[in-house]
Amino acid sequence: MKHVYIDTMGCQMNKSDTERMLGMLSHFDYVEVKNPEEADLLMINTCSIRQLSEDKAFSAIGTWGKWKKEGKDIKIGFCGCVAQQKAEEIFKRAPYVDFVLGTHKIYSLPEIIKKINAGERVCECTETNATEDNLAKEYNIERVKGVNAWIPITEGCNNFCTYCIVPYTRGRERSRMPEIIIKEAQDALNAGFKEITLLGQNVDSYGKDFKDRNYRLAQLLRDLNALEGKFRIRFVTSYPTDITDELIETAIELDKVCEYYHIPMQSGSSEVLKAMNRRYDRETYAKIVQKIRKMVPDVTITSDFIAGFPGETEEQFEETLTAIDEFELDYSNVAAYSPREKTVAAKWVDKYIPEDIKDKRFQRLNDKVKENCLKSNKKYVGREMEILVESFYNHKGKNIITGKTRNNKTVHVPCDKDLTGEFVNVKISGAKTWYLQGELI
Repeated sequence: MKHVYIDTMGCQMNKSDTERMLGMLSHFDYVEVKNPEEADLLMINTCSIRQLSEDKAFSAIGTWGKWKKEGKDIKIGFCGCVAQQKAEEIFKRAPYVDFVLGTHKIYSLPEIIKKINAGERVCECTETNATEDNLAKEYNIERVKGVNAWIPITEGCNNFCTYCIVPYTRGRERSRMPEIIIKEAQDALNAGFKEITLLGQNVDSYGKDFKDRNYRLAQLLRDLNALEGKFRIRFVTSYPTDITDELIETAIELDKVCEYYHIPMQSGSSEVLKAMNRRYDRETYAKIVQKIRKMVPDVTITSDFIAGFPGETEEQFEETLTAIDEFELDYSNVAAYSPREKTVAAKWVDKYIPEDIKDKRFQRLNDKVKENCLKSNKKYVGREMEILVESFYNHKGKNIITGKTRNNKTVHVPCDKDLTGEFVNVKISGAKTWYLQGELI
């Protein structure tokens, strides 16, 4: 029996890739460990959305390289988005790495393991995608124990936003076959998972690349909703203009689909959105959000925003702050702009916002998100809501269960019994910035 340690950085898509890689490795007698010092195979699954993430990745594997130089018998793999972007450059920067595996080729991992065990160094980062077809049926998925199963339904992106590296690291949009997704969901439910989250860079573009373009996300949701048992369905991330009336109406009709939409806006300024190559303006985004709020009771709408995009004026930045208020966004992920190699905006050096101004805007944006998150949470005080319990722990001498409502609000509830994986009804007794407080009914 051999041991593998995987350090996973970045988004849920990377977490899903890690689960697939662990499944493949289990067929080579590898067992996952949580302590890197116990591992024979050390892998890092990287994120390249921001420069800081890339720097952290190389810093993280530095210690492993020292162990190898000191004579420890280990193999080291560098995987994920940075691997896809940098390819063989990684061998020059980190010569102790045994293999480099890009996002397009994760299903090549079994062959890579054979090669590195034979003493080869391997770089698999070509643009040609390795398909999962038969391979996915042969190798199981080693899911992290929990209540929520992440299932990718699309991979890649066709939008080419001027700030975003994803089309270069994940490739063009590709939809997985519905029968594979449905089987994966059924397997997760059979294993005890109570929530299915469908993943995609643009999840509501699902099926656009099929010959039969009539099978889209709405139909997939119907087929998943028909599976037996009590469980929840979510889908992220939505591109604003790909959210159709059919999708909204279908989600409302289906009892297992949750009242939650993550719709990145990125900027509240129509001028900045145009520079970002987003396919909508402020007015269009407003209409989409208003439509969803009108049609879906108790819906939670979250977003993403970038502070300090090249050329952004103070007035344009303030439009982002007013957008968060105007659209009553319940929560938003925020980031300071980070230039990424190959993207269009990275070339606009003369338009870069000074770091001190960018940092201040980031902080102001973060403060606005906190303010609106608390305002959103306060609306639910006094309400009775169902939560799916995700964890049980002791905090300052008190036993607590934590779960999520259908509309994705986190609730902490005093409870002496571990109810992880169960649906329970609670009364909301208080609101904090990032969570609700509740009592068992």
